[in-house]
Amino acid sequence: MRSETIRVNTRDRRVSDLTDRVRAFAREAGGDGLVHVFAPHATAGLALMETGSGSEADLDELLARLLPRDDRYIHRHGSEGHGGDHLFPVLVAPSLTVPVFDGQVQLGTWQSVVLIDANRDNDERTVRLSFVPA
Repeated sequence: MRSETIRVNTRDRRVSDLTDRVRAFAREAGGDGLVHVFAPHATAGLALMETGSGSEADLDELLARLLPRDDRYIHRHGSEGHGGDHLFPVLVAPSLTVPVFDGQVQLGTWQSVVLIDANRDNDERTVRLSFVPA
């Protein structure tokens, strides 16, 4: 199994598009298999979503409704509402797996691999990419 860790700066944005990095990793691995993407963080997750069409703003609005930034949470450290950040991975998983054929990631036309970072207190993240050959 081939694996590497990438660093992602999430300052000033909730959604970071990792698609190009995942595609490059799959190309370097070559062949058929699976790319597994994992974010080892308690307040971030990975998803497939359309980017650049307003979906990022829609996601911000949705998360504000689902996980308000206030003091309702028992988990209370960091900035106000940080307890909600720790509930975020229940909604957006910390990993995803994408098929690869002949070194090409098999994403749909409008799908992008994104890291979604709910935590405004930490803007440096790591993501593990792993290629499992067929």
